[in-house]
Amino acid sequence: MTPTMLRQLWSLVEATQANILVTLDDDTLAQWLLKQFKMNSSIDCSEAELVNEYIQSRLSLIRDLAAERLGAKSSA
Repeated sequence: MTPTMLRQLWSLVEATQANILVTLDDDTLAQWLLKQFKMNSSIDCSEAELVNEYIQSRLSLIRDLAAERLGAKSSA
């Protein structure tokens, strides 16, 4: 993945409502993020596979960040 693709993906994660990120199961979340990413980026099939693999490997981190955002909202 290129640095630009990484920035786009993490921007997408940050822009997504935290409750979506924590409530979807792993497969659905990965598919949803990939679909959103593809709508905002022009990528080919091999790049889509790389993005999917990266998302799959970072699901725990994505969920942790979302849970942290939810916790920050409830304590504010």
